[in-house]
Amino acid sequence: MAHPALEARSRLSRLRVNPSPEPSVHFSRALCHRLRAEATAQPTREVCGLIGARSGVAVTHYPIANIAPDASLRYHMDPAAQIAAFRVMRLRGETLAAIYHSHPAGPPIPSARDLCEWSYPEALCLIVGLAGGRPRLRAWRWSPAGFVPVRIESRHAASR
Repeated sequence: MAHPALEARSRLSRLRVNPSPEPSVHFSRALCHRLRAEATAQPTREVCGLIGARSGVAVTHYPIANIAPDASLRYHMDPAAQIAAFRVMRLRGETLAAIYHSHPAGPPIPSARDLCEWSYPEALCLIVGLAGGRPRLRAWRWSPAGFVPVRIESRHAASR
C-alpha cells in the first residue's frame, strides 16, 4: 500500500478547509513566538525544524538547518541534525508533536509540495507564513483527504 501522501498526489485539489469546528492544540505563547521569530529572522529562506512533546504537551523546539539548494522555495532538513534531534527527543522522553517550516512569500497554508512530500502523518504540520508583512502561524493535521486545519491555543508556559 502506498503512503497516504503519495496517494494524495492525484488529489491536490482536495486540500481543504474543514467546515466543521477545528480541533485545537495547545502550545505555549513562548514557543509560538519563537517559531515566528525564527521565520522573521530569515525572511528569504524557509526555516524548518521539529517540535517535541512530553505527555501530549509541546515542550521543545528543535531548529534544523534547511539544506535545500532552493531554500527560498522549499525545505529539506539536514539529515544528520534531524537524526540528532530525534535522538535527544528519545533521551528526554519526548515524542514528535509537529514538524514546522515557513513560507517566506506565502500564507501559512500547505502547498502542493507540502501535500505530496508529507512523511509523518501522525505529526502536526506547522507553517509560519510571512506574506503580508506579519508572520502568521497555523497548524494542520494530515488526513487521507489532505490537510485539515487545527486551531492553535496559546498558553503561558515554559518551552525550550
